[in-house]
Amino acid sequence: MIAMTLAEIAAATRGTLLLDGTGATPETVVDGLSTTDSREVVPGTIFFAKPGEFTDGHLFAPQAAEAGAGLVVVDHELDLPVPQLLVEDTVVALGDLATEVIARVRALGRLKIVGVTGSNGKTTTKNLLREILEQVGPTIAPRASFNNEVGAPVTMLQVTEETQFLVAEMGASGIGEIARLVRMARPDIGIVLKVGLAHAGEFGGIEKTLAAKTEMVTDLLDTDVAVLNLDDPRVATMADKTVARVLWFGTDERAEVRATDIASTARGTSFTLHLPDGSARTVQFRVLGEHHVWNALAAAAAAFTLDVDGDLIVSALQTVQRAERWRMEVMGGNGVTVINDAYNASPDSMAAAIKTLAQIAEPGTRTIAVLGEMSELGEFSGEEHDRIGLLAVRLGIDQLVIVGPAARRMHISAINEGSWNGESLYFDTQDEAYEHLAGALRPGDTVLVKSSNSAGLRFLGDRLGELFS
Repeated sequence: MIAMTLAEIAAATRGTLLLDGTGATPETVVDGLSTTDSREVVPGTIFFAKPGEFTDGHLFAPQAAEAGAGLVVVDHELDLPVPQLLVEDTVVALGDLATEVIARVRALGRLKIVGVTGSNGKTTTKNLLREILEQVGPTIAPRASFNNEVGAPVTMLQVTEETQFLVAEMGASGIGEIARLVRMARPDIGIVLKVGLAHAGEFGGIEKTLAAKTEMVTDLLDTDVAVLNLDDPRVATMADKTVARVLWFGTDERAEVRATDIASTARGTSFTLHLPDGSARTVQFRVLGEHHVWNALAAAAAAFTLDVDGDLIVSALQTVQRAERWRMEVMGGNGVTVINDAYNASPDSMAAAIKTLAQIAEPGTRTIAVLGEMSELGEFSGEEHDRIGLLAVRLGIDQLVIVGPAARRMHISAINEGSWNGESLYFDTQDEAYEHLAGALRPGDTVLVKSSNSAGLRFLGDRLGELFS
């Protein structure tokens, strides 16, 4: 974070400084990172005591003080020998401080900001873009999926005067949340990847999901660029909702950043990348799954807009071996390939992963899909689990292993579609599924493990990967 006095931080957050007995003054300078996790505090850090669903960050403020926090942001005064900033809402204050820091660094004229949203692919696209931009200059991007009202501003506060690029991943579970993040960061480039049923239960339906994702581009200026997926009809409608210049990506021949000749194997995906300058380059993309090509196109489009050389874009894309931990992560060995893609799941990403499994298996080998719940679908949950069960059968997946009561409809649908001779199996628990798979898998098998994060099948994937490594 840039250096700011306590008085400047208080002004930015509309807070009141409590300094008695601390030895600090309003002119004391703080330049440490910000966090809402007391375990991450190092001397000089700003600790935001955030109320949580199960606990309250104020309970951990003493640990933050002991670790050397330079400032503790609270919504009520605590008996601690450390400067405190009393605010009405610590999460709002976090966002206000991020807004001020971004504005100050922007005023220096060096920083360029890319915002990324979409129902699927945000983290992968962010990682790919970071890999590209780090070849050009100092780049800040969130770790893991830091993309909400807390994670996004924590990432933004890492920006310093030397930062050249900020990649801001922007997720949401309701209307107005992306707009708030956009107002904090003011992106020069806004990427929208896809509008699907991920979190549809929280949003209240696909149309509200569309409205929320459109917030990425509605506040862009006419000097900005909206990078939009031409292959997604809902995303394509956003061109009419922004004054920014639109740069299309996809496989549609009208897209300025386009992929042709896509071919998927167990070693990755190859495609030809076409850029707006008319050039075309072959990309040997090691991230597994054809659906990740669209994420690569979005990253390439943003990088091209930032004047990154086409050869550098391709070189950086080809160095990335996996999207992220537990995202199409290839594990296993001794003839058994385990694809652990159980960090998250929506109907679109589940379907894409199963299609990838069907595409990459060698002739004469078995495909096994170990599937768990897709969460946060609300009223769409039953029919979408049914649809995935049917899809697995129609794609010819050799063995379905469904885990957990919330996913059982996939098993029932598969049986109803004809998988009544043991091709689909159901287990209540991961341990039961593991015991079966440990004895049933054999050399040549390709195993996909896929579920929402809350279902926890990523740990089952890890166990299987370790078993055959």
